[in-house]
Amino acid sequence: MGDFNLTVILDAIRRTSGGLSRVELAQIVGLSPQTISNISRRLLDQNLIVEAGKEGSGPGKPRTILRLNPGGMYALGVHLDPAVTTFVVLDLVGAVVRHSRIKTPGGNDPAAVIATIAAELAQLVEDSGVDHARIAGLGVAAPGPIDLDHGTVVDPPLLPGWDRVELRNALAKATGYSVLVDKDVTSAAVAETWAGGPSGAGSFVFMYMGTGIGCGIVLNDEVVRGTSGNAGEIGHIIVDPDGPPCDCGQRGCVKSSCIPQVLVAEAVAAGVLEGAQAGSAAEIQQSFSELCARAYAGDEGAAAILDKSAVLVARAVSVVTNTLDVERVVFGGPFWTCLSQRYLELVPPLLDANSAARLIHPIEVVGTGVGEDVGAIGAASLVLEHTLAPRAQRLLLES
Repeated sequence: MGDFNLTVILDAIRRTSGGLSRVELAQIVGLSPQTISNISRRLLDQNLIVEAGKEGSGPGKPRTILRLNPGGMYALGVHLDPAVTTFVVLDLVGAVVRHSRIKTPGGNDPAAVIATIAAELAQLVEDSGVDHARIAGLGVAAPGPIDLDHGTVVDPPLLPGWDRVELRNALAKATGYSVLVDKDVTSAAVAETWAGGPSGAGSFVFMYMGTGIGCGIVLNDEVVRGTSGNAGEIGHIIVDPDGPPCDCGQRGCVKSSCIPQVLVAEAVAAGVLEGAQAGSAAEIQQSFSELCARAYAGDEGAAAILDKSAVLVARAVSVVTNTLDVERVVFGGPFWTCLSQRYLELVPPLLDANSAARLIHPIEVVGTGVGEDVGAIGAASLVLEHTLAPRAQRLLLES
């Protein structure tokens, strides 16, 4: 119970940008002043919080403000994407201390990729100057589906040879850190709750625009993972009944109609992109960037492809938002920068028109408050969440 109360208090301080006094903490979390005082002392001794001056303009003793200590704990994050692998060192308040990005090694040898990741992490930590003793662990965001219990990647798209790769154990052995593995879309949602600011509060879906399209789910500030950790797989929502056939046997799924690989293929077929390559993930990313650049430069054919994709994605988002009754949709991911201008213009009115609760509350549509490294930041945030966030499991008594 003491550990749970500690995480509750730490979480309350974390969620208030200006910090809180002990009196305010007692009012918010409902614990006695003595308990607040005892736990605050523990957190100060562990260097997780600091006393950040005094406030008070009225009668009585000024109150000492407690805030998170950014340097009290660090976490490492890796986002394994088929095209690019991103690395970050994150401090306790969710700020990036150091980051790097490399092209994901090609070929079908996961062991070689894991060795490259371990070497890059070692260099990143050395360059950051962070005390190794304050690093809580390593989080890894990987394409789904995953086996959350075993930290295993299960046949991800565009990563041939990665079926049933025990990524968690392999990286723990290669780096010496405690390792957590989660889906990239879920990691992105976690990043938004830890480092996204206002966009990461309450109930929202994180629309992850990457090699594939998926969504992370947060309800009442709690990340939803599902039974096996694979919640948010929306690739087979039908958005165009007369659309292209999908490998699931249906037509017009998100997977067969909206993902970058499909849009690049449409552009090639329409003559918008001449001789564009769309084989590897890196080639898809390059061709898709060119498609977006042409659209924003006034190419009507390119713009029409992006605009159609916005309409189709909005249909999928409507299904999710109506099912979950959230207050916000947050877009992000590796391909979001290319899409943001058109999507932020087109998606909100489409979503509002299809909202079952539009007469009760609006649905906000925003881009991520975390930035382009949302996957890697989310991976590092997994470690902070696992270590410091209030969880019901902390209340269970061991026999």
